[in-house]
Amino acid sequence: RSGGKVKSKPVVMEHFSTVHSSFIVDFTFKNNITILMGDSGTGKTAAFSFIQECMAINSKILCLNYLDYQKNIQEIIRDAEGKLIVIDNADILLDDHTRKYISLDDKNQYLIIGRNPRNLFATRENLYELKSEKIGEQTKFTIKEYL
Repeated sequence: RSGGKVKSKPVVMEHFSTVHSSFIVDFTFKNNITILMGDSGTGKTAAFSFIQECMAINSKILCLNYLDYQKNIQEIIRDAEGKLIVIDNADILLDDHTRKYISLDDKNQYLIIGRNPRNLFATRENLYELKSEKIGEQTKFTIKEYL
């Protein structure tokens, strides 16, 4: 693959949804790498925790966050195949080598939560923000392109 990063389709799943008591997570992925940006307090970590709960029943999901800080993240990713790898606190968890590895990984799909997309060779098409809306008693999280 030469030149810039081509717009690549999701390799694992185009859609993820889960219902958790009063929250609904309903994400549609257009790219293999989705970078979820946005300010603190917008619900990114809450959404992460609901996805993380699905790890137990959905073998295609692999979640990593600050609790994995001591582990070798790049090794975990390298051993994974056919996973949606969801990384919260990406700004502290991902060093530049790991970011470059992710940007070229075609075996897995990524949802990266953080504020710093550097070295992920991201374009505008990869950047998303969380949108939350109240639907009756529930809050529904979706992702929309980051403007």
